[in-house]
Amino acid sequence: MRPLVHPAIDDIRPEAVLHALSDPNRAAIFARITTAGCVDTCTAVAALGERVIPKSSLSSHFKVLREAGLIRSERHGVEMRNHSRCAEVNARFPGLLAAIMTAYAAEGGSGAPSADVESGSA
Repeated sequence: MRPLVHPAIDDIRPEAVLHALSDPNRAAIFARITTAGCVDTCTAVAALGERVIPKSSLSSHFKVLREAGLIRSERHGVEMRNHSRCAEVNARFPGLLAAIMTAYAAEGGSGAPSADVESGSA
């Protein structure tokens, strides 16, 4: 298995965060992970409203979120557990995630930013 890439907090770039959250599906996935604190499997976020994201697309979305530094993924047997890195990102770029997720919610995204995104406690 290939190792998972998780950038160090000092290597996280704001343009990577903006790119990762520019896709509505990734923004919704990130919002769900942040709200839950940890998502045990990729398929737990496959259904976004009435649409279902194929597994191959989910893998790609998780990779972009992970490589942007927004989530940390850990292998546990055959499943991946995904955790939010909000606290780390908020410490480096205060208010960035809350601003993006608030804008996303205002445009009709699924849900407003959680207190976790705003405070960085996830």
